[in-house]
Amino acid sequence: MKYKAVIIDDEPDAVQFISAILADHCPELTVAGTAHSASDGFRVISQTQPDLVFLDVEMPQGSGFDMLRMFPSKSFDVVFVTAYNHYAIDAIRFSALDYILKPVSIREFLLAVNRFTEKRRAPQVTAESFATLFENLKNQPPKRLVISTLDGYEYLDTTEIVRIEAEGSYSRFHIAGGRKIVVSRPLREFHEILMNRSFFRPHNSHLINLDYVRKYYRNEASVGLADGSTIPISRAKKTLFVELMNSLSCKGCQSEGEK
Repeated sequence: MKYKAVIIDDEPDAVQFISAILADHCPELTVAGTAHSASDGFRVISQTQPDLVFLDVEMPQGSGFDMLRMFPSKSFDVVFVTAYNHYAIDAIRFSALDYILKPVSIREFLLAVNRFTEKRRAPQVTAESFATLFENLKNQPPKRLVISTLDGYEYLDTTEIVRIEAEGSYSRFHIAGGRKIVVSRPLREFHEILMNRSFFRPHNSHLINLDYVRKYYRNEASVGLADGSTIPISRAKKTLFVELMNSLSCKGCQSEGEK
């Protein structure tokens, strides 16, 4: 099946490079148009109605995010093309949208195209993912995490997640209130996304939200959580865990003192 693509980047060399990759390696994609600014990108997308947009995040006269906000509804998928930017990438990853880093690697580019074609074979509504992206861009760190399930997407506030447990190449989310969600992605991916938040990986098979820790069993080398579970903690992680919990406790004491 043929798909139409649009490339939006303020750097002409980047547009030419992506066009060349598509011509040489992606027969399923045809370049329907290109643009070098957010306003021109809006015009080209409106005229060509593409299936996929390769979108630069940072442009001098309006960002890629600004351009997306011009569309009340979006019938196209987006692969963001960006220089490394913690703020933007965190928001994108939390929203289950795709990106590739500059300078563009052909291998990473082709993987992104492959993810797009697989997604189109089993289409899912992405409007909420874009809404979550815009919400996450307002918050630092991002507050909502999008996870793909068998029948669609789940949109989770990260404060709802008590812990995540590895089950082979799958992950089981344990949500406050007792709900569980199984996701067909390995735990390491969620560790990478959540590692700089209030989440800690005490063991290869577990990722826990430190806000739900209720007890540390020193002799048993385990952690008791608010949902009643007891999670093992590896010998190598014990010292770091105690330091993190002491740090969080001190912050709490300081906040109480300021009141």
